[in-house]
Amino acid sequence: MSRLSDFSRAPEFLFRFHFVSVRRLAVALSLLAGISIVNAQEESATAVSRQVKEIFERAAKAVVKIHGADEHCEISGTGFFIDPTGTLYTAYTVGGEAGNFSIEFNGKQYPARQVLADVRSGMAILKADVATPALPIGKSEELGVTTPVVTIGYPLDLPETPNFGMVAGFDRKYLGRYFSTTHLRVNLPTQRGEAGAPLLNMKGEVVGILVSSLENNSSCYAVPIEAAEKIRGDFVRFGEARHGWIGINVSEAAAPMEGSRAEMTQVMDGTPASSSGIKAGDILLQVGRKKVHEPEDVLDASFFITAGDTVPITVIRGNEKLTFNVQAEIHPASQHPPLIAAPTMTNQAIPLKLDSEAQHTP
Repeated sequence: MSRLSDFSRAPEFLFRFHFVSVRRLAVALSLLAGISIVNAQEESATAVSRQVKEIFERAAKAVVKIHGADEHCEISGTGFFIDPTGTLYTAYTVGGEAGNFSIEFNGKQYPARQVLADVRSGMAILKADVATPALPIGKSEELGVTTPVVTIGYPLDLPETPNFGMVAGFDRKYLGRYFSTTHLRVNLPTQRGEAGAPLLNMKGEVVGILVSSLENNSSCYAVPIEAAEKIRGDFVRFGEARHGWIGINVSEAAAPMEGSRAEMTQVMDGTPASSSGIKAGDILLQVGRKKVHEPEDVLDASFFITAGDTVPITVIRGNEKLTFNVQAEIHPASQHPPLIAAPTMTNQAIPLKLDSEAQHTP
């Protein structure tokens, strides 16, 4: 009888045994999964470290330390070669208002001269008479928020130093001031001496130039490489930067049309636009190759206008889409462009012209 009773309780015993076994198995699998995740993270970090090292070893050969002097003191910063004849890009704060330049390259010091300095973009071009490597040019337009990036600079009195971070944003203004064109905000700590350093994508291509720092040097701004290339293109064609304008003010429309809220509010007298056929009330869709969706888009569009070029301006008027060809002129304030305050009202006009510059915090 007792044997029968013991046997009748066997299913309960087997269930308990099975439950405990499953629980132990689950714990074991969880531990294994945790170990696998840790291993995967370590392998991923190792792969990133290896990639950054490869970029650094390849690109550092074209990055140099710049020395100069202005009326107050000696300065130093970073620059990088963009062609094999010794042409290099740097920040305006390094190469814009100083002189008596020299660069440290391949363990030697070479004299350098200023070719062009552009306060609006925040960059400068120097030239050393020496054969050099060059960094490949990439596209900042292919970047997104959280895209990993690398810089190589000369902080303080230290040798070339790599830094790794990510793109944190694409800003048109900061602390109530507009930039001349969209800037890349990068989560990279910076030190004195790193202004002018190249911002590189994970292919080792230049996508920007470090021009300013913010918040106790915990992060920085870079001007897009396309902006520097535009200025360089102007110099190749005309021997100078030619900031253009067409003379139109734009503000926010009550309702979007064709995806744009940028409404023409004023066509200034005596400007290229005044005889083009563009009218107040037109909704701006495109300036050159730059599409416009909101009034602030005209800042980028304005930056890439070159004086002397014919710029196609596409608008919508009622139900009709029109394109006007306007020959841009040199803006009268191009030598000393003022900063403008951020709009406090949603309908405040934003001019389609040169009226703001990049920040130049050392």
